[in-house]
Amino acid sequence: MSSYASSPAPRPGDVAGTLRLLAYLALSCALVVSDHQGGWLSQFRQQASVAMQPLWWLAGLPSRLGESMRNDAATRTQLAADNRRLRNELLVLNAGQARLRVEAVENARLRALLGAVEQGSLDVQLAPILDVDQDPTRQRLLLDAGSRNGVRVGQSVIDAGGLLGQVISVTPLTSTVLLVTDLEHAVPVIIARNGVRLVAYGSGRADHLALRNIPLSADVEVGDTLVTSGLGGRFPPGFPVGTITELQPDDSRAFLTGDLEPAAQLDRGRDVLLLRDVVVPVTTADLEAAAAEREAAARAQAEADAAGTPPEDAPADGQPADATTPAAGETPAPSPATQAPAPTPPAPTQAPTR
Repeated sequence: MSSYASSPAPRPGDVAGTLRLLAYLALSCALVVSDHQGGWLSQFRQQASVAMQPLWWLAGLPSRLGESMRNDAATRTQLAADNRRLRNELLVLNAGQARLRVEAVENARLRALLGAVEQGSLDVQLAPILDVDQDPTRQRLLLDAGSRNGVRVGQSVIDAGGLLGQVISVTPLTSTVLLVTDLEHAVPVIIARNGVRLVAYGSGRADHLALRNIPLSADVEVGDTLVTSGLGGRFPPGFPVGTITELQPDDSRAFLTGDLEPAAQLDRGRDVLLLRDVVVPVTTADLEAAAAEREAAARAQAEADAAGTPPEDAPADGQPADATTPAAGETPAPSPATQAPAPTPPAPTQAPTR
């Protein structure tokens, strides 16, 4: 056996690997040469890039979803904060509008009171309402005005609609008003249409007055307006009290009873008017009637003087109409040379209309 070992023979697996490597190198060189000459490999890369777009989109989807969720959360938080802020602002604006509406209504009511005062030429005092007692058996108002403000017992209380009631008690700082709807209250009234006298009674309800014992023959109709008559001297004449809403026979069928809707707004308002005095204006018609009466009297006197005979029912020679002619031998009573003319009666007064 030789001392020198022969080189091992190559294995079949190594030869195959070498051949594959050489084949890959040759293919690579061929591809490089063909790509350099024709450029078709760049087109293949572009098409492969287009084909890989969905994979890239799927790979970036989690990141995009996370960012979108973060943005949505921030947007929702901002929207919630804006919503709360806008809701609070809306509540404040609604409250302000409600207050403005209340002030507008109160302003309109005060304007109505002022208009009633100016239209009727009334001497009144404005008094705020402190408390309201609307118990069915007690219909009262407590006013923030007393004897220190000139309020006295018996004063009539009105509003822009008509009669509210009368003052029944006074303290230095407050006064109590008995409303016309109180069960203990009654108001002498007349129908404005024909002057029929009636009495309106309180019913214990703020929206209702009652008429009782109306004769069947009385000219009373649904819709008639009732005003104060002035009888009894408690209430001045001419102030609206209510409107007849219903008429029906009473239990005896001998009289009628009626329901009235009060003219005054008994269940609303924060101020009332205390009536001090009624200034009744003299109308032009009254002045013309008085002037016509004076002219007629002067014309009759002139005609009597021209005829030499005294006018009918006129005194002769300055004597009263019932004076007798003195008998013979009697000394007649001296008569004044002139007589002061009789005072002209005042023009008829009229109740203020509302």
